[in-house]
Amino acid sequence: MPPKRFARVEETQAYLKSQGVRYVLAQFVDIHGVAKAKSVPVDHLNTIMTDGAGFAGFAISGVGIEPHGPDFMAVGDLQTVSLVPWQPGLARIICEGHVEGEPWKFDSRVVLKTQVARLAEQGLTMFTGLEPEFSLLRRNEDGAIVPHDASDNLAKPCYDYKGLSRTRVFLEKLSDAMRGTGIDVYQIDHEDANGQFELNYTYTDCLTSCDHFIFFKMAASEIANELGLICSFMPKPFANRPGNGMHMHLSIGDGKRNLFQDKSDPNGLELSPMAYQFMAGLLHHAPALTALCAPTVNSYKRLVVGRSLTGATWAPAYISYGDNNRSTMVRIPKGRLELRLPDGACNPYLATAAVIAAGLDGIAKKMDPGAPRNVNLYQWSEAQLKEAGIGLLPQNLDAALDALEADSVIRDALGPVTGEFLKFKRMEWIEYMRHVSEWEVKQYLEFF
Repeated sequence: MPPKRFARVEETQAYLKSQGVRYVLAQFVDIHGVAKAKSVPVDHLNTIMTDGAGFAGFAISGVGIEPHGPDFMAVGDLQTVSLVPWQPGLARIICEGHVEGEPWKFDSRVVLKTQVARLAEQGLTMFTGLEPEFSLLRRNEDGAIVPHDASDNLAKPCYDYKGLSRTRVFLEKLSDAMRGTGIDVYQIDHEDANGQFELNYTYTDCLTSCDHFIFFKMAASEIANELGLICSFMPKPFANRPGNGMHMHLSIGDGKRNLFQDKSDPNGLELSPMAYQFMAGLLHHAPALTALCAPTVNSYKRLVVGRSLTGATWAPAYISYGDNNRSTMVRIPKGRLELRLPDGACNPYLATAAVIAAGLDGIAKKMDPGAPRNVNLYQWSEAQLKEAGIGLLPQNLDAALDALEADSVIRDALGPVTGEFLKFKRMEWIEYMRHVSEWEVKQYLEFF
């Protein structure tokens, strides 16, 4: 059932109490897209709506507040109240950061709403359908991380019935939790890595899609924990298996129709001129987008050139687009775009904001994405790619951050949060480069 919506706080409180709710999670995300919250008695819901739940700003990653700065006040959106099905007695309200009574430009949801407003000024809405992949894991007695089901060991496990069936308890609990709040799950499958799964739920406006994605991650992690398991959205938990993507399906509408769709498209992709220009913006700004869509050191173990043991990486490496082509950065499932760049570690609000900025730049400048590539680019040589003018995505976090820093369109669209993002991610890269890995010890300890 969809969640109840009320115009007044008192009506919402009465409904929540009728459902046995005693506490409301005032929830927002930090710069990494990680859910943060305070638990507030339902009787104080009005405070969340007016003053907001108070947080020490310096304790939150990436909100631009120093130890001597003001508090970060999480102000709720009453229309986002929903039950938390996996934890009876709890509800959630989505909040946005306010500082000294004004929306805070470092807050990820505020950043996205700024870009959504740019579309709204033209009577437009961007719709997204997000496809989160995740790994369901457990710890062995020796502490090693392995797929939760020891029998899930096929060399090519995609769509495997046994793997799906033996994970039913978790998957159905997760699906029921989502559906219980009006998020319609329409299919569930085993993906191409051992212990890897995907739940698909219906698309909606891009802001709500991001809200749903955070809720999905909250549900998945806690339901797994209750079962003694680990649900991870880490982009690449195993070196020799495909990683966890979070493909983003995109379209723009005007309240009447999908403006990305045009069945007279001579390329046969059913895309409109607007869609081609938007996509050209994505391709043009791809290096900078990579930093937001693939924001961790580990992300670049997924965005690699080459094959995995199952036959393909399923991740893009080339700045290109094609028909039903999963070797390109943008796949075209007829009348919409599928951006295959994001992974499960991205902050969906920041990634979506960057996508809007890139696409609108493409429309404003009437960019041309060139011809579609309907071949397996994984098999092309470097010379073939160069001759075709197909660029390579950044192959490490440092290169992606350089691209973001150099891209004024994306940097300006995100506002001051760009500086915070670059600061945190530069630190991550430095720590990674200074880390001595097990591979290095095995390789060099007794070699020299």
